[in-house]
Amino acid sequence: MGKILFCIFLITCFMVGFGNISNTIAESSKTDIFSTGLEDQIGIAVTIYNVNLGLVKDQREIKLPEGKKELRFMEVASQIIPTSVHIKSLTDARSLQVLEQNYEYDLLNPQKLLDKYVGKQVKLYYKNPYSEREEIVTATLLSNNGGPIYRIEDEVTFGHPGRVIFPEVPENLISKPTLVWLLENNSSSEQKIEASYLTNEINWRADYVLTLNEKDDRADMSGWVTIDNKSGTTYRNAQLKLVAGDVHRVHDEFEYKKKMMHVAETALKAEPQFKEEEFFEYHIYTLQRPSTIKENQTKQISLLTAGDIPVRKELIFFGSHYYYLSQYGEIMSNQKVAVFVEIENKKENNLGMPLPKGIVRVYKADSEGSLQFVGEDLIDHTPKDEKIRVKLGDAFDVVGSRKQTDWKKTAFDTYEAAFEISLRNHKKEDVMVKVIEPIPGEWKMLSSSHDYKKTEASSVEFIIPVPKDKEVKLIYRVRMRF
Repeated sequence: MGKILFCIFLITCFMVGFGNISNTIAESSKTDIFSTGLEDQIGIAVTIYNVNLGLVKDQREIKLPEGKKELRFMEVASQIIPTSVHIKSLTDARSLQVLEQNYEYDLLNPQKLLDKYVGKQVKLYYKNPYSEREEIVTATLLSNNGGPIYRIEDEVTFGHPGRVIFPEVPENLISKPTLVWLLENNSSSEQKIEASYLTNEINWRADYVLTLNEKDDRADMSGWVTIDNKSGTTYRNAQLKLVAGDVHRVHDEFEYKKKMMHVAETALKAEPQFKEEEFFEYHIYTLQRPSTIKENQTKQISLLTAGDIPVRKELIFFGSHYYYLSQYGEIMSNQKVAVFVEIENKKENNLGMPLPKGIVRVYKADSEGSLQFVGEDLIDHTPKDEKIRVKLGDAFDVVGSRKQTDWKKTAFDTYEAAFEISLRNHKKEDVMVKVIEPIPGEWKMLSSSHDYKKTEASSVEFIIPVPKDKEVKLIYRVRMRF
């Protein structure tokens, strides 16, 4: 009997001990959940690339107990690229170890809230049309496909006018995009952490205003940075950097957003605020002050101002390659003469700063001194000491026409063609028109009424002075072999 009692005692002790061990394991498996929002933010830096991409570095100050903890990092961009996320402790890099990383984007909205309560009871708050009293009805939400369907007592209805009251927000619905980390924390003291990530739908571009003087030989220029933020969050007092260059992305999506109107009269009042420097194979522009970039906001910041820039205006009459391949006769009457302005991006011209890709809008004062828009063009990334060429449109009072006066085949692979180009100037002043002819194959000029210059293997240029209210004809014959 004594042995039996002793065995029962051992078994009881073992069971009690095992229960304590089980309780200990259960307690240790529980993970405390902590949250951090913008109230903990101590700094944020945003680098925007002109390929609809941004790099965000969000610094916050938090205090976590030691052990395995779940940290909810709230109020991040909704267009975040989850695979780009990285977190680190700035206080002690070895104190935090990331065990799991999640991005919660199942955001709270009426549709999802109804979906989560299918099969559950809700309350419908409505005004009784007969008694004109506010009443509350308990209902079971049966379905939310195409609209909520309820069971009220023993009847089923839809289109109920009542306002739906939910007892609580489901756990798996959140109000804001949130990063969730399961962390192993080795420090109980307060520490600074930094979360960095890439986000889509934040973009920037450069816009320029060029104001010509009366003679079209000098201009003032201002540059603006236009930032378009649709990434899904606001960046308050951010340290802002802009990267200009053709950054390669997988499945890159790039588009220009809706253009903003510029007031050319006030463009030159803004002071440049960006520091420019080389960065890898690109250029980076750092704003020298914090700036707030709001969600769904288009913001403009002055990039540069320059005055008294030498400008060269050109009137250009272009030919086409196919003109030389067979007999055409009169190819085109009243052909347009294109108008360009050209600037050299040099320090001695009050420029010399690498200019990001963007739209140049050109203005000029009319006879009453009011600035008028005269054209715009898109320029590519332009390093210092390179030329900027802007097409403004086509000349109104300077026109041209072209006639092929002869074309013949002189050998198996040899041809001759003759052309007469008429240039007519209806302006009140003399003009110079550059005629550019793209001649195919191996060619030789046999005769020409004006001097020419062979600028490329397949191109010849003529500079033709055309007096006011006069017509000038350019006549030439060329032999081609191809």
